[in-house]
Amino acid sequence: MQWNKLTDVQQLTSIDEESKTIKVLIFKHSTRCGISNMALGRMERTWKEENNIIIKPYYLDLLNYRNVSNAIAQHYDITHQSPQVLVISKGKCVLEQTHNAINLEEILK
Repeated sequence: MQWNKLTDVQQLTSIDEESKTIKVLIFKHSTRCGISNMALGRMERTWKEENNIIIKPYYLDLLNYRNVSNAIAQHYDITHQSPQVLVISKGKCVLEQTHNAINLEEILK
């Protein structure tokens, strides 16, 4: 799986623009959390290359970029969780999953 790194608040504007033509996945990951590591591993093991046609994946290390995580919560009007997956379509969060509920099959629907 080839992640696009999310490291700057300004990228949210680009993500909103991209989401007009392709869905965008944002994976908010805590490198210190066992559940987050399991969710990330499950996502990466089940990802297929053809998914890149359906959705563009972004990875956020929220411990190093907490300001970006906070901006995401405000920008998309969601409550911060970790781990957390957001699906952005047409500039709006259309799906939000956390912890063990993170499910790639549902994300791709």
